[in-house]
Amino acid sequence: MENARSLPKGIVPSILKAIQILDTLAAAKAPMTLAELTQHLQLPKSSVLALCTTLTVTGMLSRLDNGAYRLGTHLLDLSHAYLANIDLTKEFVSTWDSLAMPAGEGIVLGVLDGTDVVYVACRNSDSPLGVTYRIGMRLPANCTATGKALLSTLPDERVRALYAGKALEKLTPHSHVTLKALLKDLHATRIRGYAVDDEETREGMCCFGAPVFDSSGSNAIAAVAVSTLKRPGDNDGNPAVTQAVLKFARVLSKRLGAKGKLL
Repeated sequence: MENARSLPKGIVPSILKAIQILDTLAAAKAPMTLAELTQHLQLPKSSVLALCTTLTVTGMLSRLDNGAYRLGTHLLDLSHAYLANIDLTKEFVSTWDSLAMPAGEGIVLGVLDGTDVVYVACRNSDSPLGVTYRIGMRLPANCTATGKALLSTLPDERVRALYAGKALEKLTPHSHVTLKALLKDLHATRIRGYAVDDEETREGMCCFGAPVFDSSGSNAIAAVAVSTLKRPGDNDGNPAVTQAVLKFARVLSKRLGAKGKLL
């Protein structure tokens, strides 16, 4: 926290302390007890207890059965309201206009809905790619660069739960047909930093996608992907296109409030 002398007049100290508690729990890897919060913040135990109680009543914190505190679900409501006030598709268009994207390539913005990806914005290519994207279009996440970019941000356990009892959809002979193959692909995606759709959506087409993060910098809320005609070596990544899509995802994430080093 800033030195008290440098703060503007009218600042409410208790609110600053409450934000300190929220920031501390956000950075913690596990819920924290009252004693741990008190020691970490170097504040009186009675003050921390009063603040935690207030934050719990308002839903900003959640108190577990063992007495430890973690962030509450009301923060998600605020996050969703914030994102609703930031037009994601408008920022997509603004980002497109501000960057020199590869000429003639198509680019899409998709969000994850279960095991599908739904496209919420797109700029179609002038070249015949075999797919004309449209807003509201839905495709299997396991076949698409946007879908795999989003799935790669989830732990394997979450991916397994999403596909529990479901068969992976197959759009071309190149599409994954087993969860094991998909998880292997997602592992490679995490290492590369971008996802590859190597003729899995349409034969003759290659797509490269990257996740877009919200203000937390860790929660992927969408993904962007560039679609191109397949060229020799594209299964290993087209440097010009992959760098363009990674830059697009970084800039769009920052427009949505993400800070720090992103993919």
